[in-house]
Amino acid sequence: GSLDVTCDRVLHALLPPGGVPDDVALLLARTQGLPASQVATWDIPADPALVAPIRKQVVEQLDTWGLSEAAFTAELVVSELVTNAIRYGSHPIRLRLIHDATTLIVEVSDTSHTAPHLRRAKTFDEGGRGLLLVAQLTQRWGSRHTPEGKTIWAELPLFEEDE
Repeated sequence: GSLDVTCDRVLHALLPPGGVPDDVALLLARTQGLPASQVATWDIPADPALVAPIRKQVVEQLDTWGLSEAAFTAELVVSELVTNAIRYGSHPIRLRLIHDATTLIVEVSDTSHTAPHLRRAKTFDEGGRGLLLVAQLTQRWGSRHTPEGKTIWAELPLFEEDE
């Protein structure tokens, strides 16, 4: 049924007849789950030498989904996030790709509770640009803490926005 009708019904059932002295807010949302065929998950070994084969698996998965146009950017984002998790995170590490009609989400989870941060690498530094690169290549990115550690996520648009 209607979310408005459901909200009214819940508030009427829970609040006293004369109302309450303070404001009450109720948020309802209708969600729609994605089928398992739109999600791919890999457990990542702690070996930096395996980042290249992981990138290859990601490209193959995107080809299977018919999302080859996103492969170059996704490959770079996956490479940066997985490399950071191997270097600075704690194992186990997990990579997950999720897509719908308009967005590809790349998630890398590990068991470290240390939050990521953008660094400003100096001209001759060999590292420190990974998250800056991710921020430039994606629609948006962020992190969320989980009971097991954290997940770094990045959203890539699957269509060109009109200018």
